[in-house]
Formats: sequence, structure tokens, C-alpha cells
Amino acid sequence: MVEDLRLIELVGVSKEFDGFEALADMNLYIRKREFVTLLGPSGCGKTTTLRLIGGFEQPTHGKILFGGVDITGVPPYRRRVNTVFQKYALFPHLNVYDNVAFGLSVAKVPHADIARRVKAMLEMVGLKGYDKRYIDALSGGQQQRVAIARALVNEPEVLLLDEPLGALDQRLRKDMQLELKKMQQRLGITFLYVTHDQEEALTMSDTVVVMKGGHIQQIGKPKSIYDEPANAFVADFIGESNILSGTMLEDRLVSFSGHKFVCVDAGFGQNTPVDVVVRPEDVLCSASGEGMMRGIVRSVLFKGVHWRMMVQTGDTLWKVDSTQMLQEGSEVGVSILPDGIHIMHKMEEAVQE
Repeated sequence: MVEDLRLIELVGVSKEFDGFEALADMNLYIRKREFVTLLGPSGCGKTTTLRLIGGFEQPTHGKILFGGVDITGVPPYRRRVNTVFQKYALFPHLNVYDNVAFGLSVAKVPHADIARRVKAMLEMVGLKGYDKRYIDALSGGQQQRVAIARALVNEPEVLLLDEPLGALDQRLRKDMQLELKKMQQRLGITFLYVTHDQEEALTMSDTVVVMKGGHIQQIGKPKSIYDEPANAFVADFIGESNILSGTMLEDRLVSFSGHKFVCVDAGFGQNTPVDVVVRPEDVLCSASGEGMMRGIVRSVLFKGVHWRMMVQTGDTLWKVDSTQMLQEGSEVGVSILPDGIHIMHKMEEAVQE
């Protein structure tokens, strides 16, 4: 359970660059010892948010609090945060050990303590035995891990990470996702992580902040954001979805794709236009003649752990994920259970859990 203690707060924060509003009236809090991910497409404002918290940019409007104290005008070196940038910013004339030890040396930490902490950190990031190597002898992924080690060895209260795993290959990236989460839990510090990778955000985070166009779209736990997206953008960005326009006829009854469906949602009123989200794994296909609708399998693609099929019912082409392959061109029955249907207003305010 994440402790409900607000460590960082952005209060009415906006940021403009030459008349362009990169962030608009952002209100966000981050708890102590929480792993928070800012998730969204390029240009959504997530890196700007990170740089504001780090002190590398100043807000046009609003204020930033750290432990309840206004730090809006405080320079980066006086904030209790460290940052891992997209570009590694390592010292090429120093070896791995000296790069990681640099901040500790500047702080005049005793040599024995530096040696102990650097050794432990290199082991943590999988670079044991690399201490004497120079930066230009390392791969891009290894350089990124040196940057992470250099930031963590100083034991900051908050670690800011701007897409730090982008240089790694897929397998190492997945390994490092788990390692970063373990590091965060072991060190007990707050991580604020920026990524456009949905799987990465869902895997690592205690809380995900989904952003678009300088605005927060939804804040919540990974599972709740996946299961109950606040709007069509979130549903489409967090995993793949079938998104359709529908009409909420009354509580727990919705019309879309030419049919009426029982659902679990209520409180939308009667005959209200809504967006309907159905995840591909919630579209159930069975032998022809069974199910709520009749369809034809238009295409079949093996995805490794499941089959992705496109199934046509009337004017709707459904994405369907199943561990059972259906033959292309075959007729099938299609059903959607009530708890597989998610109803959303056309626009919905973000709510923080």
C-alpha cells in the first residue's frame, strides 16, 4: 500500500513557450515512495512536467511544492531530486567508476563509503566488473545503466527519469523495467518516470498519469486505467480497443453496432450519446448460430501468445484476441458479456485516486 503522503504538488501549473501552451492548469500530486509514470504521445507535456519538477524550467503560472514548501524558484542543485535524461550526459574522459562516483566525490563523501556505494550500485544495474571501462567502450544500453547508477548512488528523495530505457533492446528493456521497480522499492524513494510506452507504464507504476495536449486525461492505478478508461483517447492509448459510438438507453442498457446490450454502467441518463469500449479479449466468438451477433472472420494473425482476428458483424469490424484460432472466412457467433462493455461520456474530467 502506497503511503498517502503528498511529497510533490503541482498547483495550477501552466507553461508556455513562445506563446505555445505546453501545459495548461495542471494539478497533480505525487506521494512519498510512489512510482508515478507520466504517459502520453510526443508533445503531450510529460517531459515539460518533469523538467518543471527538476527545476530546469519555471512555470508560467502556478507553483510547485515539495513537502509542502514552495520550491517554484529554487534552482535544480538545491532540490532533493536527481534526473536521468534521454541523453546520458556522461563524462567520456572518466571511467565507469568515476562517472558513478562523481556526485559523491563532489559532496566529499569518504572514499570508503564511495567505494562501497558505487560497487553496490554497479551490481544493482548489472555492470559488475565494468568499473574500469571508459564510456566510449560501452554500448548505448550500458551507458544508460551508468547514468541510472550515477543518479541513484546519491540516494535522492526523488528520481526523475525521462524515457531512460529508450536505448536498450527489447529483452534488456523488459529486464530493466523489473530491475528499476525493484530498485525503487528497495531504496524507498519516489520515482517519476516519463514514457510513451504503454506496456512499460502498466508494468512498473503504482500510479499512471495519462496526458494529451498539455492536459491530464486520467490518473489512477494501472489496472483501473486499463479496465475503466475515462475517455476514448485513454482507451485507445492504453492497450488496443474496439471503440464505438453508442446510445445509453437507460441504466445498464446500451445500444451500439446495431444491437442492444446489457452492461453494468448506470447514471448516464436516457438516450444519451456515449463512447463504448470493448477490449479485444472481451469479444467472445463461438460456433456459427450461437452468440448475440453473427460474424465472418476476415483475417487471422498469430501474435505469439494469442491470435488476433478481425471479425465482421454488419458494419462493425471487431478486433478479437483469443487463444483459439478461427479459420479465415468462417462464420462465427459473437457475444459480449456485460462486464466487458465500458461506457464513457464523450468528455470526462480526470480524477485522482
